[in-house]
Amino acid sequence: MSNHVHLLLTPKEAGAVSRLMHTFSRNYVGLFNGRHGRTGTLWEGRYKACLVDSGSYFLACSRYIELNPVRAWMVAHAGDHPWSSYGANAGWRLDPLLTPHSEYLSLGPDSMARAATYRALFADALPDDLVEEIRCYLQQQKALGTDRFRSWVEARTGRFSGVRQAGRPPRRPNCP
Repeated sequence: MSNHVHLLLTPKEAGAVSRLMHTFSRNYVGLFNGRHGRTGTLWEGRYKACLVDSGSYFLACSRYIELNPVRAWMVAHAGDHPWSSYGANAGWRLDPLLTPHSEYLSLGPDSMARAATYRALFADALPDDLVEEIRCYLQQQKALGTDRFRSWVEARTGRFSGVRQAGRPPRRPNCP
């Protein structure tokens, strides 16, 4: 798992994530290649992104991301991973790079209550079906959320926002 990174971002404007990733990859790859005397790309493919409905899906994605090092047997607890935001969300440290999401802020009336509620979310592992759902929507870069949210995304973008089954679609006859 050490070869990939997950970010859960709330952009303030359309296209902000694409610009961020473009700028990051241009600057970081040049610095990395210069430092290590190499050329070429660092990543095998383009980054993947999916829209996430706020509410339980935002917190589910937070848990998915912060439990990835645990699932990969890199650490015993989400708070042990040095690059995780869990420590800040759980109230163990300050991280000036993080801006609390409204769903996180709704976990409690003050920072101590929010941190305690957030830590309690990690008492149980994510259900396997939810982990697979998140992976599927991310892999296909579709909108993760309720049917209402996906319908809203489809209306706004004019694109199908649900996941499709693996493999080729069944062949349809040419004649009606």
